[in-house]
Amino acid sequence: MDRILQNESTYSATYMILTALGYTAGAIVAGSLSLLWLERMKHYRGLEQHLSEVHHRYIAETEKLHQILNAVPLSIATVDKQGTVMFVNEMMEQTAREQLPCTSTPDLIGQPASQFVEQGQADKMDKSIRRAIVHGEISGLTVRYGAYVFQSRTVPIYAFSTESAREVTGAMLIIQDITELEMLRSELDNVDRLSLVGQMAASITHEVRNPMAVVRGFLQLMQEKSPDSLDHYYRIVLEELDRANSIINDFLSLAQNRIAEKEESQLHDIIHELSPLLWADANLRGQSIELMLAHNVPKLHLNSKEIKQVVLNLARNGMEAMNEKGVLTLETRIVDDKVELCVRDTGPGLPRVKKEKLFEPFYTTKAKGTGLGLSMCLSIVERHNGTITVESEEGQGTTFKVAFER
Repeated sequence: MDRILQNESTYSATYMILTALGYTAGAIVAGSLSLLWLERMKHYRGLEQHLSEVHHRYIAETEKLHQILNAVPLSIATVDKQGTVMFVNEMMEQTAREQLPCTSTPDLIGQPASQFVEQGQADKMDKSIRRAIVHGEISGLTVRYGAYVFQSRTVPIYAFSTESAREVTGAMLIIQDITELEMLRSELDNVDRLSLVGQMAASITHEVRNPMAVVRGFLQLMQEKSPDSLDHYYRIVLEELDRANSIINDFLSLAQNRIAEKEESQLHDIIHELSPLLWADANLRGQSIELMLAHNVPKLHLNSKEIKQVVLNLARNGMEAMNEKGVLTLETRIVDDKVELCVRDTGPGLPRVKKEKLFEPFYTTKAKGTGLGLSMCLSIVERHNGTITVESEEGQGTTFKVAFER
């Protein structure tokens, strides 16, 4: 019996030891798992924090890129591989809203890029985009819309890759308004033509005027000895000679490339000196003249004789453009740091095509005009470091603005 009790006691002790060892092992395993879990959680939290930082950096860089694209003074749009617009910057939105044939700004995204040009140039735009997407070529295209001229450049967009062969995922359109550049080129052409006119005038004026003076003198002598019935023939011939002499004088004015001799002059004094002559012309035509002269116009460095020519030419052009009861307005005013002289008529106005060519030599809207009057005005104003512009709409009259630096 004692032996049996001893064995049972041994078994109990062994069971308790094994149980304690099991609990200990379990605790060790649980502790190890807990530590591993904590390490994993710490690692995942580190990854989450890193991903969050990367995400914020991505958002910040994306926002920075958008700000850069919106600040660039170019119209920029991106298209996918199908040529569909995916992004436009603010300059492109403004250009599309004001000048391009797009219907409205919200319609830009998701539409083909050919909406940026007129229908006749849509195929050229599509081919340019195809070359960029399929062949990775950079190409340019000149686009005209009404009076505006744009230079379009198509550049392929590549996917990010470490491999040598890069995949084209779309294209970027860069559109620049070069209307002012084209106007500058046109003005340079006008300068070249004016220079040619000046050279011609300087070389032939004296040779032409001298024989004309002799012819006119003999015609007057012949008129005195001829019957009165022939007076109207002589009058026609003399008028044509005077007209030819006037053309030569215009040539001479254009040929004067020398610096105009200027002095302190009051623009109002020049206008008042011409007023009697202008009123006489207006009365003969049944028209009237209004003077709207500002009180605070300062003296300017002017060549009075040349400015008289400008005022007289502009005023007579305005009177010739009007019918009876027309009103010609001469106005002076100060705009910013400039003094403006405005010559305004109530005539029929000018279409845009004629308005763009007014200052070209030999271009005229008159039946007997020489096309040199406004060219001469432009030459004189430029010698005074000024500018001359025209505002006109059909049915609303025409206004010439001459601006002088104070």
